[in-house]
Amino acid sequence: MSRPLLYLDVDGPLNPYAAKPERRPAGYTTIRASVRPGRPLRVWLNPGHGAALLRLPYDLCWATTWMAEANRWIAPMVGLPELPYVDFGAALFAERGDGVHWKTETLLSHAAGRPFAWVDDEQSPADSAYVAARHPAPALLHLVSPRLGLRDDDFATLSAFAAAVAA
Repeated sequence: MSRPLLYLDVDGPLNPYAAKPERRPAGYTTIRASVRPGRPLRVWLNPGHGAALLRLPYDLCWATTWMAEANRWIAPMVGLPELPYVDFGAALFAERGDGVHWKTETLLSHAAGRPFAWVDDEQSPADSAYVAARHPAPALLHLVSPRLGLRDDDFATLSAFAAAVAA
């Protein structure tokens, strides 16, 4: 059996963008990313996150609006290799009338029945219900505070889920 997938959002889990704007969180570094025309984005990243993510028994995959740009701007700063990414295509930011996040359906399609965990700061009970009703394998939708980013307890939750899937 293959390892579960770990879908990674950038803004929120890796970049705690909602932290106090005048104070970078401890352990984080600041980059300015020119991913769109205009003013560069201020991004806070923890260089230790890459090693911690690589220690988890998952196949890592970007699940972010950054898509391929995550490999250019984020991966090198946190110590990750180039990762596959989910191309959201026309689903990018598409509003749904059922309250399900615009990423959810595409992630289920991408997972193709494999167990997965998804770390994001924009999940709701509607997403959990949608996944439970349509995905045949174990899935963990793990909400991360955009004020705090990934923390030790989040890594412990991800480890425990992967261990449960393996058992």
